[in-house]
Formats: sequence, C-alpha cells, structure tokens
Amino acid sequence: MAIGPKKSVVLVTVDCLRADHVGFMGYARPTTPFLDSLAAESFVAPAAIVAGAPTYYSFPAILASRMPLALGRDVIGLAPGETTLATVLRESGYATGAFSAGNPYISPRFGYDQGFEVFRDFLELEEQSTQDTVTPETPPGGPVRGELNRSTKSFAGAVGLSRLYNELYFEYRMKIAPPAESVDALRRFPTADVLVDKAQSWLASVGQRPFFLWLHLMDPHSPYYPRNEAFRELTGRDIEPGHARYLNEYWNRSDLAVAGFRGKRDEVVELYDAGIRWVDGQIARLVDDLRRTHLWDDCVFALTADHGEEFLEHGGRYHAPVRLSEEVVRVPLLIRVPGERGGKVPASPMSHVHLAPTLLESMGVPAPAAFRGRSLWRNLQQGVAWDDPAIIECAYGCNNPFRRENRSAPRLLGVRDTRFKLVMRIEPGATEEVYDLEADPGETHPRVDGHGFEARSQLLQAAREHLERTVSDRDDGLRLQARIRDLQSEILI
Repeated sequence: MAIGPKKSVVLVTVDCLRADHVGFMGYARPTTPFLDSLAAESFVAPAAIVAGAPTYYSFPAILASRMPLALGRDVIGLAPGETTLATVLRESGYATGAFSAGNPYISPRFGYDQGFEVFRDFLELEEQSTQDTVTPETPPGGPVRGELNRSTKSFAGAVGLSRLYNELYFEYRMKIAPPAESVDALRRFPTADVLVDKAQSWLASVGQRPFFLWLHLMDPHSPYYPRNEAFRELTGRDIEPGHARYLNEYWNRSDLAVAGFRGKRDEVVELYDAGIRWVDGQIARLVDDLRRTHLWDDCVFALTADHGEEFLEHGGRYHAPVRLSEEVVRVPLLIRVPGERGGKVPASPMSHVHLAPTLLESMGVPAPAAFRGRSLWRNLQQGVAWDDPAIIECAYGCNNPFRRENRSAPRLLGVRDTRFKLVMRIEPGATEEVYDLEADPGETHPRVDGHGFEARSQLLQAAREHLERTVSDRDDGLRLQARIRDLQSEILI
C-alpha cells in the first residue's frame, strides 16, 4: 500500500479564550466568523477541559501529555529532556517552529523551546513596554504626597468614608495620568498579525519538509487593548483610548466588592471579544496563505486555549488559580484533519492531556510511551464516547510561580465527567463540592441529594486513583533535572 506524504500540523493556542465566547460553541456575538466556517469541516469537542489553569498549569498537558503537578507542585513547566509533541516531530524529520506572544510562562526559562528549531517568544517587546499602569495602590508625587495620601485615607476610614475616598482617589489618578495617544501604545503584547507574519516567513523557509507550527496568541488577554479594526468590526464603533484605559484600570481595582464592577462588565467584555475577533481574522490570513502555497491539503489544524476568563460569574475577574469553574476550565477545541469530514463529537470531557497523542495518530505518527494521555482519534472518527473523566489541578492561589515558595500551596483538584464535577482543596479539614452541570450549569448550588452522592463517590474514587498515580508514576529523573534548572536560574538572577 502506498504511503502518502507526511501530514504537517498547525497548533494555535489562544490565551484566555473561553469556550462560550466563540461562535461555533454557540456565542451570539460574531467573534469567530472564520473559525465558525472551519468548524463545519472539523471535529469540535463540546467539552474540552484544561488539565490546569492558568497558563503555567495548562501547557504541560498540551505539549507533553502529562498532568501539571506530575513532577511535584514545586516544578513549573517542562523538565529538561522531557518528551513533547515538538521533540517527537523533530525526531521524525519535521521542521519545528514556535511563535509565542510574550507570555513569560511558556518561555525557555520553563523549557518550552525544547524540540523547536525556531522559537520566538517576543518577551523583549514586553520588557520594553511602556504601558502606564494606574492603580489606587500607587500614590503619585513622591514620599510627601504619598504620606499625605495615606493620612487622608486613614482619616476617611476612621469616619466611615473609605468607599467615597477610594472612588474619588481613583478618578483623580485617572485624570492626572498622561493622555493615551492610541490603544496600540497601551498594549502589552504583540498582536496576532505580528506572529502570523513571522510564521509565514518561517513557513516559506522550510522547503518540502513536513512542519509543526505552534502559535500562542495573547490578544484576548488582559489588559484588554484589542486592535481598533476588530473592535469596529464587532461593535460598529472606534475605541477611545482613554476610555479603554479607564475600563482596564477600573477592572483591575482591588478596593471594590463584586457589585462595584458590574456596571463596567459589558464594556470590558466588548474589549475582550474584540481581541478574539482579531485572532479569528489573523488565523484566516494564515490559512489563506497555507492554501495559496498548497500546504493546507496536507495540514492538520488544531485550535484550543490554555484556559478561560472570569467576568464575575462567581465573583472573580481574570483567571487566578482559586476556582475551577467552567468559565475557567472549559475551552474551545477544534481539530481539522485533511481527508476527514469532521463530525459530531461525543459530550465526554476531552482533557488536554489526550490532545498530543490524538494529533499524532491523526498524522500517522506513533505517540511515545512517555505520554500519559491516550489518543482519542478513533473515538472522534467514529463518534464513540469515552468514560474517563477529566482531571484538573493546580496549586491553590499560586499567582506568581517565579517565586518558588508560592508553588507549595495546597493542591486544588477537580474531576469532571460528562454531567458532574467535583472540586476539592486537598488540605487538613478540606471539604469537597459536587456540581450537576446539567441541572446547574452555572455551578451555583452543590449537590447534596442521593443522585449527587453517587456521583460524588465515583468522582472521589477517580481523584484518589489520580493522586496515587501521581506518586507511583513520577519520573524522578525529570523532576531532578527541573529542580536543577530552577536552582541555576535563581543563581543567575
């Protein structure tokens, strides 16, 4: 039997892209017109679930098919020498290139350049960013005015006027901020068009070799400063830079209760959605180029996200590792394979830990034994459900993994099957919650009745088995290499 050419693969990961804000997952606002058209010929997972959140707990599963805490809570990222999707394909003769829009958690510091012949993270642009950050916690005017501000704040608190003081002070800080000349000047990360340009140049250089291209796009990430063209397409209006900065600084305040943010929520979501719209347009441009250069017919394309984003559904903003609610852990997953018509995917939760082996089988490349996930390619082709629940884990409250002491927080663990989800923080005296996602999709009321109790027992058993595997299957050699790398990085700093 004749063997056709090797399939190439493009993997696009979009930071903070929640599943319910893309059109092919049912969102009403037209954020993803191109991806919606591509979904018609693709496999679209209705319940793709991250293995951890935020970014530094998500990507070990995506690229290395293992759980984020498998090497210990104190290990972040990929270990030196770890087998990844990139290393497998490079060893199979593929050209490998990665372009990441300035996210420090998926940089060489954490091993993400392994297996890539070309790796560009654009971190030098973020370091050079001159974004003006204005918050109530940064008093202007040096020590004298800072002391005066603290005294006034203390007095306002003593007479019960703290809320009024905070509001007036925030408005004052915004008024004295330098004028915002453009949204482009406020943005922290390179936009998707910059990465697509670099990717197109790289693709033109690989010749006849099959390739693996990974793009990580940051346009929907906070602070929310989308391209004006996308905002206009989505809303019919132009962005006023000063107002965009006002909204972002207001959304970032630490002195307000949840109710204080609700009045700004819809405008902030507009900015977030416009970032998604820009991503969609640039992916369309990349695919058009692949078609023009006759590469698309032999190219697997996958799009997903590292995690979602919170907009007050459970009182939170952004994506701190303190909740495992659906707006954080459920993401889009679209897989287009040449020669396949796509089709309806079962509602079984598809963990990111299964993504890499699934992509490899769709390309005809064997998955390595080191991968902990399994290929679901046949299930997707045949529309056959699978039984294993998705496991989600992170260190509770670890907002800054560059500080190693923050990584030792208690494990926050989630287990999600097709209908139920268990969430628990593993520490003395901890309790767990079980949600019926069919009856309570907003996760507002943990189940306590008999049916929920049966689900709780099954999910707890899955959690126990996962923790036992975490200990028994740990690769001590990889763990040691990761620890040595961390120590070397600390010495260099």
